[in-house]
Amino acid sequence: MPSVHLADRGVVRVSGEDAKTFLDNLVTCDLDRVSPQAARFGALLTPQGKILFDFLVFQSPQEIGGAYFLDVLKVHAPDLAKRLGFYKLRAKVAVEDLSDALAVVAGWDAPPPEDEAGLVVEDPRLPALGWRAIVATQDAAEFSGDPAEIYHAHRIALGVPEGGRDFLFGDAFPHEALMDQLNGVDFDKGCYVGQEVVSRMQHRGTARTRFVPALYEGGFAADLGVEVMAGDKVLGRTGTGAEGRGLLMIRLDRAEDALRSGETIRAGGIPVKLEKPAWIGFAFPGEQGTAP
Repeated sequence: MPSVHLADRGVVRVSGEDAKTFLDNLVTCDLDRVSPQAARFGALLTPQGKILFDFLVFQSPQEIGGAYFLDVLKVHAPDLAKRLGFYKLRAKVAVEDLSDALAVVAGWDAPPPEDEAGLVVEDPRLPALGWRAIVATQDAAEFSGDPAEIYHAHRIALGVPEGGRDFLFGDAFPHEALMDQLNGVDFDKGCYVGQEVVSRMQHRGTARTRFVPALYEGGFAADLGVEVMAGDKVLGRTGTGAEGRGLLMIRLDRAEDALRSGETIRAGGIPVKLEKPAWIGFAFPGEQGTAP
């Protein structure tokens, strides 16, 4: 029953009477689907559709203000707050980096803590990830029963990439980072920054590069950022790895061609087997048919 204080995560609060409309016009997720009982995975994109920040969006109960709390990589929390401030204009909102006062914790294979502990929800990306909570920093020690590495091993085993770890912000499209598979893009909402590019990729099926989970031969994972090869062809690069499993950002069509021709895919020189989780819905290398 692991529980982890994710000390590398920070919290940005967006409050005020225009907070919902303000965020809804900027981020990939639909704020109508966010409530005190349900968070949402989302991102702020560049106008060209690439991920600047990814985060989980929580909401506090209306009786204590109904503000929104963005669970984001801590080192990027000041930049996110600053970027949101650029968009504020005349909107009646306040944007604050509360990373010193608030902490992020996660757990799985056990019931979540009571709501009195803070803002507590099921992880909106994938039920198997467990629960996620924002608590007062002084209370985070109660959830520090295990090291953060065990959480990341759990995440990697499930095939879930994370911005700032598996890919650089500003380099990846939401489809490449599997946000379309992990409830991170609501395609039926209105406009937001970068929306045209993301919608075009969705409707035309042009996402040829994706993260895929892989099992390493021998139980060792390759270093982050090394080439994934099949013969003399580069398929992509590695993301994070742990306990013999890892995430690879690769060209699906090249991987499909390699598997069809009987070539071994290697990451950092180590043979790997691509594994498709049940939650992935796109054509996967090695399946019948041609990957998009």
